[in-house]
Amino acid sequence: MAERLRLGVNIDHVATVRNARGGTLPDPVRAAHLAVAAGADGITAHLREDRRHIRDADMERLAAELTRPLNFEMAATDEMIALAERLKPHAACLVPEKREERTTEGGLDVVGQKAELRPRIALLKAASCRVSLFIEPDEAPIAMAAELGAPVVELHTGTWCHAVADGLAAKAEAEFQRLARGAAFAAKLGIEVHAGHGLDYDTARKLAAVPAFVEFNIGHFLIGEAIFVGLEAAIGRIRQAMDEGRSGLPG
Repeated sequence: MAERLRLGVNIDHVATVRNARGGTLPDPVRAAHLAVAAGADGITAHLREDRRHIRDADMERLAAELTRPLNFEMAATDEMIALAERLKPHAACLVPEKREERTTEGGLDVVGQKAELRPRIALLKAASCRVSLFIEPDEAPIAMAAELGAPVVELHTGTWCHAVADGLAAKAEAEFQRLARGAAFAAKLGIEVHAGHGLDYDTARKLAAVPAFVEFNIGHFLIGEAIFVGLEAAIGRIRQAMDEGRSGLPG
């Protein structure tokens, strides 16, 4: 089994709260620094085309100030590629994006979009960005990620987490096994495997037992929990859950 799982904290929804009223508070960059102090191994931020939460100035500050790796979630557009080339974050995670969606609703169609993705991935790699592709946990997109030369995939855990939350036991088990198979297949191809979307204390603990996973990226749940217990406590508890799952200890 891989060593200690890394935790990436997504700070997008601190910016969502800020933007609900305008102004500068709460500051997502301050949240990023607090997350690092609480034990986050990296920070994720998604600059959307419509700037609904993270703004360009936030990305500038994160790139300049962070002491831990910055994972720039982004659509595979010329605008975002150019920004990544300039800011040179540690990692660039390519995700699907639609203006009408509330959040990312599924994995990137790497098979259907391979012709468009190939040159963009090459540009990001030339800028020394570690490219990650946010995809479904199935063999076809994972194999295409390998063909495109992406060193990392982030498997979409949303379908599984929603099934767990809705009490759909059979579907949840089927989706968990799908994630486990996908992670093992990606690792066999030499790809580093991350996971993200919808993870909470219980699902993070369970998924941490799958040995192929190296990193979890968690945002919305942690920011929501922080309202009640504080960001440091929420990160400490998710860190504990991940460590328990990885070591086989009961929660």
